[in-house]
Amino acid sequence: MNIRPFRIDISDAALADLRARLTQTRWPAPLPGEGWDRGVPVDWLREVASYWTTGYDWRAHEARLNEFPQFQTEIDGVDLHFLHVPSASPDATPVLLTHGWPNSFVEFADLIEHLSDFHVVVPSLPGFGFSSAPGAGWDAARVARAWAELMRRLGYRDYVVQGGDLGAYVAPEVARVAPVLGVYITAGLGIPTEADLPDLDSAERLAFTEMMSQDWMNGVDHHALLRTAPQTFAYGWNDSPVAALAWMAQKFHEFNAGGRPLDEMLDAFLTNLSVYWFTGTFGTSSWSFYSSTGFAWPRGQKEAPTGVYSGVPGIRRLAARESEIVHWPVDNPAGHHFIAMDQPEAYAADLARFVTQVRSMR
Repeated sequence: MNIRPFRIDISDAALADLRARLTQTRWPAPLPGEGWDRGVPVDWLREVASYWTTGYDWRAHEARLNEFPQFQTEIDGVDLHFLHVPSASPDATPVLLTHGWPNSFVEFADLIEHLSDFHVVVPSLPGFGFSSAPGAGWDAARVARAWAELMRRLGYRDYVVQGGDLGAYVAPEVARVAPVLGVYITAGLGIPTEADLPDLDSAERLAFTEMMSQDWMNGVDHHALLRTAPQTFAYGWNDSPVAALAWMAQKFHEFNAGGRPLDEMLDAFLTNLSVYWFTGTFGTSSWSFYSSTGFAWPRGQKEAPTGVYSGVPGIRRLAARESEIVHWPVDNPAGHHFIAMDQPEAYAADLARFVTQVRSMR
């Protein structure tokens, strides 16, 4: 069992090293093009790097993260870091939250405050943040088995498992191996394949065409990059904080389906980035890509009922082929790909509705 208390404690030397590297950046000349046409704009990145150096207060955010009870435990050869925030009500429903890439447990810092009616467990995926790096052979199913063992050690049964981005692949797998009440996915179920296209009606075809035109479908192909040569790029990300900042900014910009400027969530973004920087996990967090053979949308499951935060752009009748869909809203507030970070109050309210629904089904 051996569940050990954990506390984030980044050294003053590590903070000084980060600031020194930021101030010694060798900046490139801006390339022709408007805005983000050629990638992250130099002027914008200079301003953010300056703020990270002298304006952003890591110690304040570190202290806030340390307000959450944190632990580590070894499962399947990995030291897993996790938050465990019990509700004041002993009969509360446990909720297991799984973050995505390139995010971390920081994704849920604001969300947890709206989930006081639940026992909340937030593991850091293997190779992310304060969880140690996995060896070869890890996939979503193996993470799910580790999650099931973690919840067993904490004494939880009949819990709801949530997932977004990479977590959307893990959460359904947990239902295959553990006694869960339900599976709650941010989005991604019911996306048409090429084989489905001839059977789409006009409205579905229009929605699919619009989805395929979005930045998050046409930006830097991180799947191919991290599947092919993550070690190569990890040198730059681990050595240069501006290289890491530019990479993360590129992906968060592309994932911003709601159009909210990254500047409006800058501290949360930099806290997430700082966790990657201080733990040196830019490369180790890429295991889900280099262990894959190509991109595929999340798979459903029928062992437990499924709900989603955002049905669109998925198509419910397609999602129902693999999942018992009981919750499929189409009018929740839209926003960033990492909607739990962007709209925590709305996300928490919808998750609570799903939990109430699946509990009533028992």
